[in-house]
Amino acid sequence: MTKLAKELTLYGLIMVAIGSCIGSGIFVTPSQIAGLIPSSKLILLVWALGGIITLTGALTFSELGSLFPHAGGIYVFLREAYGGWFGFLYGWAYLLIITSGSIAVLALAFSYYLSYFIPMNETWKIATSIIAISLLTTLNIFRAKFGEIFSNIFTGLKLAGILIIIGVGILFGDSELSFKSFSAPAFSTAGLSSFGVALTGVLFSYGGWQHASFLAGETKNPARNVPIAMITGAIVVTLIYLLVNTGYMLLLPVETIVTSQKVAAEAVSTVIPFGGMLVAGIIAISTIGTIGIYTLSAPRIYYAMASDGLFFKGIAKIHPKFKTPVNAILVQSVWAIVLLLFWGTFENLITYTVSVEWIFFTFAAAGIFIFRKKLKHVERPYKTFGYPVTPIIFIVINTWFVFNIMINKPLHMGIGFIFLLLGVPVFLFFKRKNSNLPR
Repeated sequence: MTKLAKELTLYGLIMVAIGSCIGSGIFVTPSQIAGLIPSSKLILLVWALGGIITLTGALTFSELGSLFPHAGGIYVFLREAYGGWFGFLYGWAYLLIITSGSIAVLALAFSYYLSYFIPMNETWKIATSIIAISLLTTLNIFRAKFGEIFSNIFTGLKLAGILIIIGVGILFGDSELSFKSFSAPAFSTAGLSSFGVALTGVLFSYGGWQHASFLAGETKNPARNVPIAMITGAIVVTLIYLLVNTGYMLLLPVETIVTSQKVAAEAVSTVIPFGGMLVAGIIAISTIGTIGIYTLSAPRIYYAMASDGLFFKGIAKIHPKFKTPVNAILVQSVWAIVLLLFWGTFENLITYTVSVEWIFFTFAAAGIFIFRKKLKHVERPYKTFGYPVTPIIFIVINTWFVFNIMINKPLHMGIGFIFLLLGVPVFLFFKRKNSNLPR
């Protein structure tokens, strides 16, 4: 039987963890967040809280990753903790909603910002988006190593671009504007509920560090390298996001950020005349890089599901020459293109995809307590720092976040659940078809 090729390095995995987080979120969500909590103190606080959640999650999942260093990551954690049905629903949601939808959105964002340099109408933007997805799909089918090289290059480029934004803010920002902005009252302008809704955009921007765990089956020394990659990625992205938002507020008053649709471009344009074009290029590079990473990493979930008998057998096919899960990659990309063609826009998609994804994150993190009891004698190359406090912080904040979204955005969360529940009859179909399924 053809197996996945173990050729991904620690550096490449760190670039995946960082690059899959930094997509378009940090460029498009700041105005939404500032509109909900128009105080610089609260803005930095909500981004810092997002970083804490991300780091506690990475620390928790690192132990799970060292315990189960297999392709599929969180799917494997959920399957082992709660059974095949729970793992299936996670993979189903990732394919039907979360990753394919994110790829479609990122592809549209890429074509939109590319149009700054190459004028395009709406039809050509859709065509460009499809071409981008198709090219990156082809690249990742050839070899996982090619996907790693692409990730390394484009993550490096996007980090360089973000450092330009940070540098412009620190070197040329108005310190008086900054002081005035930072003196805004803490909780006088927003309640806890608005703060929780603002956290939605923040967590969307932080999402992606877990993609390193999906690639464990193709990573050299995964029990060691997967935890290091996730933790390093979480720390680096947190520092970058705090610095970027500080840069925005050094260049623009919060009142301007609230009404801006292109915060990064407007901020840089206050110093550099061609700042809009510069930021457009940075975002185009950032989005195409993240599409490449998602096309590389997420299909390993569907591959793992099919290998377990929880999905169509052909999805588990490994290309005999390239040693990649070719059909899993194709299915995800085709579905992303279908969404792109028939939906066209994804307004409010962030809310119901993030809420569904973070429910699974919460259950996956709770699995650490199950495994500490059930597999207490199994060797763990890495143990969660600060256990049990670290996973408890992650679980408690996530639970509050999900309930807050349920109260404030019930329609959007409800749509996510409808998509999720469509997976139940599909699972039952495969359960009847295969009596040897995981429990």
